[in-house]
Amino acid sequence: MKSDKAIKRTVLVILKNRFNPGEKVRFVEIQCDAKGSILEEKLLRSEPFEARFDEVWQNDEGKQSVGHCNRFKRFYRHALEKKA
Repeated sequence: MKSDKAIKRTVLVILKNRFNPGEKVRFVEIQCDAKGSILEEKLLRSEPFEARFDEVWQNDEGKQSVGHCNRFKRFYRHALEKKA
């Protein structure tokens, strides 16, 4: 039986601004444990090229970081999500 510490998932968070579409989109890679606690957060320079994420979330309220966001929308079958 696996422990909770061994199970990690990688999440891509896309931060957009629906009020100002010309603003730069931010991509953040997050490492979470099985309970959903954030272990590591890394800002990416550009949009990733390969599908290597377990989940893809998006916030379009124009926030600058994940810590300032109140809610996220999950995108199922996103192009950057790993195939099952």
